[in-house]
Amino acid sequence: MSLDIAYSPCPNDTFVFDALAHGRVPDAPALDVTFADIDITNGMAERGEFDVLKVSYAVLPYVLDEYALLPCGGALGRGCGPLVLTREAGADLTGRTVAVPSERSTAYLLFRLWAADTLPGGVGEIVVMPFHEIMPAVRDGKVDAGLVIHEARFTYRNYGLHKLADMGEHWEDTTGLPIPLGAIIAKRSLGAETLTLLADSIRTSVRAAWDEPEVSRPYVMEHAQEMDPAVADQHIGLYVNEFTADLGADGYAAVRGLLTRAAAEGLVPPLGPNALEFP
Repeated sequence: MSLDIAYSPCPNDTFVFDALAHGRVPDAPALDVTFADIDITNGMAERGEFDVLKVSYAVLPYVLDEYALLPCGGALGRGCGPLVLTREAGADLTGRTVAVPSERSTAYLLFRLWAADTLPGGVGEIVVMPFHEIMPAVRDGKVDAGLVIHEARFTYRNYGLHKLADMGEHWEDTTGLPIPLGAIIAKRSLGAETLTLLADSIRTSVRAAWDEPEVSRPYVMEHAQEMDPAVADQHIGLYVNEFTADLGADGYAAVRGLLTRAAAEGLVPPLGPNALEFP
């Protein structure tokens, strides 16, 4: 049996799936791997493409009828949340225009939950634009603020911008829970036995990478898009953690908390009572 899977070329995904993708997990299903960024895999999930996908947790309410959330393999973290950037320090965003990279992302949900808590008047227009265009657009005054993720945490000062707020800090301060970022989902039609085997195989693959990280390095660096090896290691250290091996009680609480709060704000459809249960 071979399963079609799509995940990103980012170091955390290639690190997690190295052993499994290369047939080094005994009795595991074979994988036919496609690399795609998460905004692409989110769309694949909504169209029901591929057996297994890495997606944003924000897309789960739209796909859980067809896909099951696997209890491992994904990314939750602390201290890695998106930032809201402005040209002027301490700007008031009430009624202002904000650029975001996607409306189907955890970053966007965290931003809207932050705004609901801190901006009684609400934000103004939301403009979706490619991630790499957001900081220049804020700098040039085309938008009033920008929501940024990943490496922009370290580079926004190069654009003369100011951090207005850290969405991850707000989430962790108000909930005490980790930030749900990327999920692994698989088609329910595969059946409980295959889904359980897949989850067990992913766990084994994660532990193999932890035990012998040098074995995964060629696969990681092949797809890391010219990333410095030290940066790749930092990336892995931030996003591959105990929640990758098993969501556990805090992981599930974080996912349900995010999606329940987002549904209460009308940002996503509500979850069914058993939507996150794994076979």
